[in-house]
Amino acid sequence: MVNTTIAAAIKKHTQDMIAFRRELHANPELSWEEVRTTQRIAQELAKIGIEYRLTEPTGIIAEIKGGKPGKTVALRADIDALPVLELNDSLEYKSTIKGKMHACGHDAHTSMLLTAAKALYEVRDQLKGNIRLIFQPAEETAKGASAMIKQGAIENVDNVFGMHIWSTTASGKVSCNVGGTFASADLLIVKFKGRGGHGSMPEATVDAAIVASSFVMNLQAIVSRETSSLDSAVVTIGKMEVGTRFNVIAENAVLDGTVRCFDLETRTRIEAAIRRYAEHTAAMYGATAEVDYIYGTLPVINEERSALLAQSVIKQAFGEETLMFEKPTPGGEDFSFYIENIPGCFALLGSGNAEKDTQWAHHHGCFNVDEDAMATGAELYAQYAWSYLQQENF
Repeated sequence: MVNTTIAAAIKKHTQDMIAFRRELHANPELSWEEVRTTQRIAQELAKIGIEYRLTEPTGIIAEIKGGKPGKTVALRADIDALPVLELNDSLEYKSTIKGKMHACGHDAHTSMLLTAAKALYEVRDQLKGNIRLIFQPAEETAKGASAMIKQGAIENVDNVFGMHIWSTTASGKVSCNVGGTFASADLLIVKFKGRGGHGSMPEATVDAAIVASSFVMNLQAIVSRETSSLDSAVVTIGKMEVGTRFNVIAENAVLDGTVRCFDLETRTRIEAAIRRYAEHTAAMYGATAEVDYIYGTLPVINEERSALLAQSVIKQAFGEETLMFEKPTPGGEDFSFYIENIPGCFALLGSGNAEKDTQWAHHHGCFNVDEDAMATGAELYAQYAWSYLQQENF
């Protein structure tokens, strides 16, 4: 199943891959601002000879046409950076833009997919089908995947594969579970309106601070008492804005939060419960409530056959000891939209190495990638695509 020509090509291009990743790291661009990044990817694809088209406002969709008829498999990498101040002062390729940083590994994803494209192009005449390359903007805002899909990213695609650098997993290890991998990630905004007044005369008011506090305290019962213990869920209020002055009883309170779960039925039940809790809590105190529940990403649910194929590729290409099984994470990933209606799977590529100081959490100013793991990622992209197209009745 594993193609030795692909493996050799990855090794040949590894140093160029690392150099390209460092270039991207030094020049980070935020969601929907990835103009230079898009241009550089386009330049590299043109050098290889791969056909591509630009998407709006940023991003690229490319295609490697195989020499034989068959299906189409898509490989996706995200390209955007974060509004994070880089703290890796000793890096020669530290971000040159203050307050912007590749703090989640997307620079590595992009470089790995480009390197995989080089390897796959070398065996294009042997491919039984086509390979779609998706260089996606705006993953960090969970908007990019939907935009790319609207612009035809997965039109006529039969299977989709993606991966993410993972700093909490030992460098070089790879996980690709069957089933839930990432949670849905929704935004919650709750507004309570009471009746303000002087802090010395509470009897003439409806204190929005009391209403909001009661709501926050009671909210966790949705998880502990209304959600099955077998269904993971997280409900978090991360921000509260209430009151204007020490001796003024608050009239308004605005709460921002997030909901994470791995099952759409659970998600629906939690949304309904939040609305009920908000309305009943407000009514109990004589206030009113308004709930704005904004759907974010879907849960990433790896399709069984695709995940098992990825596991087989991992073991054959890198050895049995490379494959591991990470627990599902309540983080969000808009890769979920690609596999909403198409089979596919998403892998985690370990990059944690304390000796190289690459064990920092994603989105931290000290985040960095163990570049030795990138060859594994690039080859996994390519070998998965090759292996999928070799399958007869997938």
